[in-house]
Amino acid sequence: MSAVVISGTGLYQPPHTISNAELVASFNTYVEQVNAQHAQEIADGRREPLQPSSVEFIEKASGIKQRYVIDKDGVLDPQRMYPRFQERADDELSLQAEIAVAAARQAMAQAGKQGADIDAVICSAANMQRAYPAMAIEIQQALGAGGYGFDMNVACSSATFAIEQAVNAVRAGTARCVLVVNPEITSAHHEWRDRDCHFIFGDVCTALIIERAETATSSDQWDVLGTRLVTQFSNNIRNNFGFMNRSEDSDPLARDKTFRQEGRKVFKDVVPMAAAHIEAHLASLQFETTQVRRYWLHQANQSMNQFVIKKLVGTDATEDVAPLILDEYANTASAGSVIAFHHHRAGLQSQDLGVICSFGAGYSVGSVVVRKR
Repeated sequence: MSAVVISGTGLYQPPHTISNAELVASFNTYVEQVNAQHAQEIADGRREPLQPSSVEFIEKASGIKQRYVIDKDGVLDPQRMYPRFQERADDELSLQAEIAVAAARQAMAQAGKQGADIDAVICSAANMQRAYPAMAIEIQQALGAGGYGFDMNVACSSATFAIEQAVNAVRAGTARCVLVVNPEITSAHHEWRDRDCHFIFGDVCTALIIERAETATSSDQWDVLGTRLVTQFSNNIRNNFGFMNRSEDSDPLARDKTFRQEGRKVFKDVVPMAAAHIEAHLASLQFETTQVRRYWLHQANQSMNQFVIKKLVGTDATEDVAPLILDEYANTASAGSVIAFHHHRAGLQSQDLGVICSFGAGYSVGSVVVRKR
């Protein structure tokens, strides 16, 4: 089969940041307002008061210090606490396609590609802006790409799952050069009014070019040695928003219509699952976990990544072995491991091994073993 390489990456970074201090100030104002509104119920013992948040709590729980967002004002408005986007006409480029095109153009430039060189587009993210037409087809048109495009969703593992589809398409000969984009507008599906998770997410878009090695001209190429995916059903991370909500006569603003998780259960389940998955994948390729020069892991929680690395290599995670971008970007759903790869692959030498790995709702785990050319 043809050798397949990642020949370019791109990153769209939103224009606004929200620090933990700003987020806490907004959240605590909301808490004060709600508690005042229900003061009598709280006094009577019929309702539990909401608890305030703090910068110390956020950083200890996650390692996050800030996040990028497309809209800041709506998120920080205690009367709203979710983004405010302007609806666009059907003949305008949609917001999700817009940020995907921006990231894609960076990846294409790095790989030395034009739109005509791309014959498949996979748009893979935790949430899609609409049901149809597929976001990928809109992105394909905006870039002047040929071939075909489709959307897919495996929550926080969407990027690595899409990479496998792209690699398989190139190896099978159904595409020569595939663009994978991960437009994660997480701020729109996040619950900013829940103390346990109000700090977790940020917006971003990543892009990768995956192509036959024989057509690659980039100065920075990574052989894809193997991909491996696994899923195991769990309700511990869930979002019930969907097209049937109206027919169910359910409240579209109910708590279950945004992101929610049982964080401690997720930590307990996913850490050993991810570590075992990576170890088995490397073993199938005749590699030891200690032979890997760098791990670009899913960016959800600092402690989670440290535990995964310790299980794999027997030591605490260092920035050199498993770089974190979590403090700056927060959790960006499927894009996190790709952001880490985008920012932290320079300086590695020819033949150095790396693993791009994501894990999230499903449960799902996806790993991509790469080697520097």
